Amino acid sequence: MGGELVIIGHGMATQRLLESLAGEQHGWRVTVISDEPELAYNRILLSPWLAGETTTDALALASPGWYANQGVQLHQGDGVAWIDRAARAVITRAGHRIPFDRLVIATGSRPAIPVIEWADLEGVTGFRSLEDARWMAEGSRQGGNAVVIGGGFLGLEAAEGLRAQGMTVSVVHRGHSPLNRQLDATAGGMLAEALRRRGMVLHLANGVDRIQGNGRVEAVRLQDGRELAADLVVMAAGIQPNRELAEEAGLECERGIHVDATLTTSDERIHALGECCQFRDQTYGLVEPVYRQAEVLADRLCGGRRVYRETPVATRLKISGVDVFSCGDIEPRDRDTESILYHDRRGGEYRRLLLKNNRLVGAVLYGDASMGPWLFDHLSRGTDLSAWRASLAFGEAYCEAA
Repeated sequence: MGGELVIIGHGMATQRLLESLAGEQHGWRVTVISDEPELAYNRILLSPWLAGETTTDALALASPGWYANQGVQLHQGDGVAWIDRAARAVITRAGHRIPFDRLVIATGSRPAIPVIEWADLEGVTGFRSLEDARWMAEGSRQGGNAVVIGGGFLGLEAAEGLRAQGMTVSVVHRGHSPLNRQLDATAGGMLAEALRRRGMVLHLANGVDRIQGNGRVEAVRLQDGRELAADLVVMAAGIQPNRELAEEAGLECERGIHVDATLTTSDERIHALGECCQFRDQTYGLVEPVYRQAEVLADRLCGGRRVYRETPVATRLKISGVDVFSCGDIEPRDRDTESILYHDRRGGEYRRLLLKNNRLVGAVLYGDASMGPWLFDHLSRGTDLSAWRASLAFGEAYCEAA
């Protein structure tokens, strides 16, 4: 192994790849090319940063000296314009030509912008980058009204950050409850109630008809005809893989850049990983599978034989002080799936565990998610839980005592 390894994009996927290569005798001369002027940072912390709960320095995943010590050449603030596969080189927007023996595309994703009239008005933004967060922080200083389109993880994080900055925040979401892909109807309803108590206005089972304004956003018109005043609009209704560079280079793409179990594209010298790639029918928006991809690719670049496989993923979020967790199924798939329920309305706690053949196939936790990792471990291992059924909803200590 060895030669020129060029990586396009410097997000969390690339950083995990670099860390996995660090210390290995891989023989590659590594160059990282990035649109953003910043070094890799933790995008998960953008919401706390927006809310004023952490600093810009705390976002950094490594110091500038770390890259120098690892021999990584950084090319920042000048992204790749196109890939010349025949000559095995990338050309940046500023015209720099950088040759490669092996190329990794890790261009991430961008907000999925719904087809909405006047969505390009000033005051409308996504929430994917530090630049977006800075722009939102600046726009929120005057107070006023913010409308967040999307009630998933990203939308609720943006909404909480803007609320903490003093804005009046409305969330528009097509689902009947927030986080409807991670929480069942009961937990989603409890979360909606908690968010409303915190001052958020929720418009559920609704969509946006148009964004109105004269040069700058002034209002959002909903599909039910209501109109919301808006000084700031945040698009957070899903993400779209950044696959255009690969498409223009003739690589096989669908929703994302197609890769096999070795993270290799339709060109054996080019790999893709992270939110820009597609493995079978799956694209990615959570960090855990992306990190596993990076570790597999690092092994391959060092001559190893690891392959990427889909495994269950758990999601956990603390939003407006409420802890939620889910893994596996959130609703029964068939009549053979049983539910174990614990619901303390006064204490604000809810647990739903789904079992099939005495094995956990899903869990939803609201209010106290401390047992989440323990449940996820048993789901991943397929543990027979028949001996613990009576105590399962109360956690590890109760089960072991039983």
